[in-house]
Order: sequence, then structure tokens, then C-alpha cells
Amino acid sequence: MENAVEITNLTKSYGKNRGVIDVSLKVKTGDIFGFIGPNGAGKSTTIRSMLGFLKYDEGSIKILGMDSVKDHEKILKEVGYMPSEAWFYDSMKVSEVIKYAADVRGLDCSAEAEKLCKKLKLDTSKKIKQLSLGNRKKVSIVCAMQHRPKLFIFDEPTSGLDPLIQKNFFELINEYVSEGATCILSTHVLSEVNRYCKNAAIMREGRLTMLESADIDEDKFLKFYEDEEEQ
Repeated sequence: MENAVEITNLTKSYGKNRGVIDVSLKVKTGDIFGFIGPNGAGKSTTIRSMLGFLKYDEGSIKILGMDSVKDHEKILKEVGYMPSEAWFYDSMKVSEVIKYAADVRGLDCSAEAEKLCKKLKLDTSKKIKQLSLGNRKKVSIVCAMQHRPKLFIFDEPTSGLDPLIQKNFFELINEYVSEGATCILSTHVLSEVNRYCKNAAIMREGRLTMLESADIDEDKFLKFYEDEEEQ
């Protein structure tokens, strides 16, 4: 399969509020794809449409060769998704949350989860309410990765993580991608895109611009934010 993701003329309107307009995007299998842009640019809307969490108005989306609407449940089995906000039951232990995420999929992911927790230095004995933002992010990462999906989609994954854990996180991504997985990284951190991504696109005002490479000029990138704030 040449492309893990194919989005064609995606449009989603929220009335007066901005959605996405005529977005077309291809992500090659085995790519680490950077998805960047200001808050409210349409990144999360695009991602939620891909996963079937939003009903879009026009266009079509194929994920791993499957239709995002008709094959919604099949797609979710093959995708690891980490939303930007990590919400869990405060009274549950980390180990319980991770096991629950695997049980929902009907899988035994204990060996992979143990490896991930060790790599991310995550204490599984603590309750969620005891965790910092960074450690909650780690729980979310483990839940998204432990079933070794074919496609990873991360929405702002490294905020709150210290530099060592960020490095370990990207080592894990590179490991899975080297074994055939694909990764979409939605982020505000330009250095991450320049260092780790093979290809990238910028969202702005609901529209998408594909980039010729993931080596993005910082001044041009900051101009997107400045222009957005002036709107």
C-alpha cells in the first residue's frame, strides 16, 4: 500500500466558526508526517474526520486503504490515537488504565506496555490523580502505542515531557516506523518536525499547504502565527 492516508477535498463547516475547506492530503506508508499550524487552524477537525469522530460535509477519506465512514470500526483497530487532552478516571491506577485500554481492544498488550512504560519512565503503581501533566501524557502515549498499530496519530504529544522522555518517545516512533508503521504528528514544535519528520503540511484558516520538505524555515513558520493573530 503506497499511501496510509488519502484525503480528497475534505470540507467540514461549523457555520460561522471555521472548519476545514477543500483539504487534500496523502501520507505515504512508512512516513513520519508533520502536521503543523496555529490553534484553530483545522488540524484537530481533520484528524477527527479521519477517525470517524466527526461527520464531514464533503470529500472522501481513506485510511489504510479503508473508507473512513464505512470501515470506521476496522480502522480504529489499526490506529493508535493520542488526543491533545489526556482524560482518565482519577481514581484508577496507571496500570489499570493501560490494561483497560488493551481489554477494550480484546488484546493482551502486557509485554509491549511494560516495554513502553520502562522506556518512558512511567510509574504504573500511582493513581491518575497523583500524576503531573507530563506523566498523564505518558499514559496516553502507552495506550496509543501498546497494540502496535499500523498508523499512529499524535496530537501535541510532547507538551509536558522532559527532554529525555521526548527523545525516548521519538526513538519509539522510529522503531515502529522501521517495522512498517506510519506516524502523523500534529504539533506546534517546529524543531520536532525539522528533526524527525520526513514530510509535512501546514494548516492555516482551515486550508492546507503541502510542503516540499519537512525542513521548514522558522521565520516563515512564525509568520503563519502572526497573520493568524491579526485576524
